[in-house]
Amino acid sequence: MTTMASQVWVSLISLGGVVLGGMLSYLVQHRTQLSAERAEQHRQQNALSEARRAERLALLERFVEVAAEAERSAFSRPSEFDDTHPWHLETQDVMNRLWVAERLIRIQFPLPVHDAARAYFLDLNRTVWEGLPDGESLRDYLEDNRLAFLDTARAVMG
Repeated sequence: MTTMASQVWVSLISLGGVVLGGMLSYLVQHRTQLSAERAEQHRQQNALSEARRAERLALLERFVEVAAEAERSAFSRPSEFDDTHPWHLETQDVMNRLWVAERLIRIQFPLPVHDAARAYFLDLNRTVWEGLPDGESLRDYLEDNRLAFLDTARAVMG
């Protein structure tokens, strides 16, 4: 009977060791899986952040590029023109593209960036279609809001 009892104890201890080992193995695998999932989520968040940053940079580049075209249009503004004048037709296209780029800035950026872009857009729109009074410098008129926009965008982009 003692032999049988000791065999039962050995079997129970062995079974306990197997159960304990199985539980420890499960816990280690579970922790490893959670760690891998967290690492993958972190990688995906970083990839998404980089993609958004690239998209924002492309949008800023687009806005600056079209704004430069609008400035050139303002500098080349004829004293007299009508709706059929080549300058008017080309400039209308540029200003439409600038309007779209400015709206996209509102969608992609915080409001301070959009507010600065909007102020610059409104200055450009005024100078393109209405001109400036004699004696005023177009460059000086646009400089403050242009720089405010660029500085605000740079602060947001980091």
